[in-house]
Amino acid sequence: MDKEVIETNSLKNGQDKCPKCGATDITLNVATGKLRCNFCRFEFDPVKNSSEDLANLQGKVFTTGVADIKEDAENIMTLKCQSCGAEVVIDTSNSAQARCHWCRNILSINEKVPNGSIPDLVLPFGITKEVAQKEIEKFVKKRQFYAHPKFRKEFTTENIMGVYLPYILVDFNSHVILTGQGEHTARRYMVKQNDIETTYYDADLYNVKREFDLVINGLTIESSKDKLNVNNANKTTNIINSIMPFDLDNCVKFNANYLKGYTSEKRDTNLEDLRPTVEMQAKDIAKFSVNNTLQNYDRGVAWQDNQMTTKGEKWQSAYLPVWLYSYLQVKGNQKILHYVAVNARTKETMGSVPIHYPKLFIISFLIEVLAVILMLFMDFDYDFLVLIAGFLYFFIMVARYRNKDARHYYETETNTVVSNLVSTDNFVMQRKGLTNMKMHGANNKTVSQSSNIGNVESLANEINKFLNK
Repeated sequence: MDKEVIETNSLKNGQDKCPKCGATDITLNVATGKLRCNFCRFEFDPVKNSSEDLANLQGKVFTTGVADIKEDAENIMTLKCQSCGAEVVIDTSNSAQARCHWCRNILSINEKVPNGSIPDLVLPFGITKEVAQKEIEKFVKKRQFYAHPKFRKEFTTENIMGVYLPYILVDFNSHVILTGQGEHTARRYMVKQNDIETTYYDADLYNVKREFDLVINGLTIESSKDKLNVNNANKTTNIINSIMPFDLDNCVKFNANYLKGYTSEKRDTNLEDLRPTVEMQAKDIAKFSVNNTLQNYDRGVAWQDNQMTTKGEKWQSAYLPVWLYSYLQVKGNQKILHYVAVNARTKETMGSVPIHYPKLFIISFLIEVLAVILMLFMDFDYDFLVLIAGFLYFFIMVARYRNKDARHYYETETNTVVSNLVSTDNFVMQRKGLTNMKMHGANNKTVSQSSNIGNVESLANEINKFLNK
């Protein structure tokens, strides 16, 4: 496959001047999404990211912002001020701008540097700090009852931070062939033996094939090693993943002025580090993209082969905006970092709140005792659920407060276009006397990724998602 590198640095290092008055003090106006001169108040439109017909994407396309990070690259850069000639030092690990100490003009780093700190694109903040504070307060307020007393006492949204986090955006133009088998319920019936009723199923078995062209637009992957590690027990980094997706169509060409007033975190992964995750998620997206054609298979489809041939792919780096509240909980020698994060474009909010476990244990125990008493005097259809009511309540509350299973549902939330679909469904046989409700090996509604997201959401997590609505 042909490889192409696209130069994306539309601006040079140095002074970014207001097109009206020439001042260099420029910031983002969150209300309009435009850059505003703080001297003459003139606002001007950002440079939009060019759109393209991904159905015609061919070969491997990489932008300059996704080049490999050089391990020996220095963070310190020196720029010459274009106004007075002074040399100004910028630490790119902390900022992409600095003010000249002689003439007070602002200098910006806009060109790619080999340490991962300058991306191709930036998605400007779309909501203010005040709006984000209200969303975080609303989220935490719903979880006050079992929140740890120390957390309740110390909680404040005054210290939330606006952060640009690094991501890799990948577009695919591909051809997909899925082959497997599916089952459709032909009959459901009860058989009673020794006063025990058992449900049986007769199912029609089909050979199933789907062949189609697939365009994936903006598959989004964190490019920070810290945020990729969603299994870290001491950091609730999965919270950051869960507030996606972003409205990527509104990304603009990188300009350091968008970062003024916010912090940023540089990319510390190379493309080859991310490729296995990208390819795995792309195959999951392909599988889910044709589920609307499998409605006849109510017992599921077991895909046995997923052939995804990439005709074209494009990789870009981007800064995406997040309002972030963090709280460090100290438990003996253990330190747990809790986050509440707000998508600074869509207001999607997710978080982790420290739990006061003694209180939760006591109330769960009382619920269990009450449930057992009720079961002794009342007849329930599902006695086992009543018997474990206290345990179920406990795990539901833990799921609601900690949200360890929260994640971005990339398989359904990523933009896709399916075309030239060819469906093949051939009857094989009827299977009789089956006791399983779903087809063994059905995987058309499960994701491949192991880790903490799992293939089947727990009952507690399902209830928690309902409560969060």
